[in-house]
Order: sequence, then C-alpha cells, then structure tokens
Amino acid sequence: MATIGSLVFCTDCGNLLPASKGTAKNILLCNCCGAENPDNAASQTIITQTKPSDFPSPLRTQLSSVQVVERHKIQTEATTNVTCPKCGRTEVRFSAVQLRSADEGTTVFFNCDCGFRWNDNN
Repeated sequence: MATIGSLVFCTDCGNLLPASKGTAKNILLCNCCGAENPDNAASQTIITQTKPSDFPSPLRTQLSSVQVVERHKIQTEATTNVTCPKCGRTEVRFSAVQLRSADEGTTVFFNCDCGFRWNDNN
C-alpha cells in the first residue's frame, strides 16, 4: 500500500483504496483487484494549513474592505413607457429603491424631462 497525503493506494494495482478507518489493525480491500492492504495511513496523519497568500489571485489583490464608489459615474436610471401625469410624455426615466422592509415591494421614482417627479410603491 502506498500513501500520498491522505490518499491510500493499492500496492498491487495502484487503485485508490477506501478511506482509512484510523486503526493499524484494519484491512483495506481493493475494489479493483481484491487485494487486502493493511491500513498504514493511521500512523501517517498529515495536517496542512493554508492562508490566502498561498494562492495568489488577480481578483484577491483587488479586493478591499473599503470600496469607493463615485455616484456620478453610476448609471442608476433606465427609461420606460409610462405616461407623465403633467405633460403626457410617454417615455420617462425611473429608478427603483428598496426603502421599506425586504418582504415589501420597492419604491419606483419616476423623472420626466419636463421636470415633474413622482413615485410609486409596488
């Protein structure tokens, strides 16, 4: 039987054996060739520890606990075919915001080019 890390392989055919039971008296039976292998992995317990710097990533280097968002660079409005109550224009801008609790609908703010603003609670 050969052990690599926590994996145990059959000495006859090299097949991966079932997981170690943790006792040296246990016999691991190979499902491929039927060979019986003593459970030697119990004495070779390996504990590994890693930290994020062990696996460098371009995304992780950009990650920060503080993120700066410039409001003027974010597009928060879209257009929809809703009629303005003041001027009758059929295309107005809107944005949706969750102002109330999560189990209630969003509040939709409408802005018309004529300057009229109104909202709708969904």
